[in-house]
Amino acid sequence: MNWKMVLILILLLIAVIFTAQNYEVVKIKFLFWSFGASRAIILFLTGLPPIVVPLLKRELGTILSLERAFYSLMSCAV
Repeated sequence: MNWKMVLILILLLIAVIFTAQNYEVVKIKFLFWSFGASRAIILFLTGLPPIVVPLLKRELGTILSLERAFYSLMSCAV
């Protein structure tokens, strides 16, 4: 096994242990809404935006720069 596979297996084991230790259902209240969910899911969803937002921002910047390059290329061709 290579080191990447070992790292993935270790992270998966940590995630399983974390989920097993935080399985209790907690009640979440926000304005008029109220729902129950596993504490592990709530913690995971809370930690997700700091990871996803920069990735989306980077991808959006790449798309916009490609669009600008395309339009500048098209304006030079006319």
